[in-house]
Amino acid sequence: MAALREALGRADLDALLVTALPNIRYLTGFSGSSALLLVSALECVLFTDFRYEAQVADEVGDAATVRIEPTSLWAGLWPSVGGLAGVERIGFESAHLLHRDFARLLEQGSRWQWRPTSDLVEQLRAVKDAGEIGAIRRAVAMAEQALERTLAALRPGLTETAVAGMLEQHLREAGSEAFPFPSIVASGPRSALPHARAGSRSLELGDFVLLDFGAVADGYCSDITRTVVLGSASADQRAVYEIVREANVRASGAVRVGMRGMAADAVARDYIAACGYGDAFGHSLGHGIGLEVHEAPRLARTIEAPLAAGMVVTIEPGIYRPGWGGVRIEDDVLLTDTGATLLTAYPRHLLEIA
Repeated sequence: MAALREALGRADLDALLVTALPNIRYLTGFSGSSALLLVSALECVLFTDFRYEAQVADEVGDAATVRIEPTSLWAGLWPSVGGLAGVERIGFESAHLLHRDFARLLEQGSRWQWRPTSDLVEQLRAVKDAGEIGAIRRAVAMAEQALERTLAALRPGLTETAVAGMLEQHLREAGSEAFPFPSIVASGPRSALPHARAGSRSLELGDFVLLDFGAVADGYCSDITRTVVLGSASADQRAVYEIVREANVRASGAVRVGMRGMAADAVARDYIAACGYGDAFGHSLGHGIGLEVHEAPRLARTIEAPLAAGMVVTIEPGIYRPGWGGVRIEDDVLLTDTGATLLTAYPRHLLEIA
């Protein structure tokens, strides 16, 4: 909260209206689905409704003044803003405000100056503290436990949807409180779809089976991908897999504090291109994880921002050949002043599932 108030001062703002729920959780601890947060130099007021009266008291404590609104959160906002002395210029989160709510600012909140802001809270969230890192480590362990149990049950004839169901059951049994995103299970030629939905295709011997999924611990996400072969791998499958594995190893070992996002991306991308598959790696190398599965920073060709200690990023190179299949290997990596720490421990060598 202190860092946010410093950012407001630099932006020449008297207050910030926070509408993004992950940002509200980060600042106050509140995990409900209905909230507004108003932060000024001296005040922090959280608005929610009756459904969360007990929960908000437990989660927020004295981090904010809580107001339970009986009708509309917005109706409760205006008198609170009016009661803040010296507040004239108020920022709003331009990436997270619906147009209908922006209209409220212009109509019901016309006495104040509303200024768009971008990523004021997200920039703070990019660097994790020890508690956040601990939660991500637990989410990684849950995901790896679920993966181990799922791979042990793979067999020909199972549909991708059935495998995704098993995986998500094992995630819950491992303690995951949610799924960061719908689990991806793609087999055979469909493994060439980087963000495939699990479908009705039945697994066959000789298939690549790509699993991309995560767990959630105390609100914090993990994000892992492994690609295996059901049965025996062909020489072509082994060759492509080894290129992706080596790209992952190189990037995971090279990423460091101070490196630009584009330079980290280039470590894996240049190697894959040198092996003749540059056009088959179309997405970025990775992204930050935390309260959301995709958050700052980004490791991509266009990102010049440097990486900082405390960031947790994914390293996920891939090769995708339409009609044949694809390979992606994704790990979660913590950046520290002394180097990069691999949070995922699951093997990266090619697994052949008998």
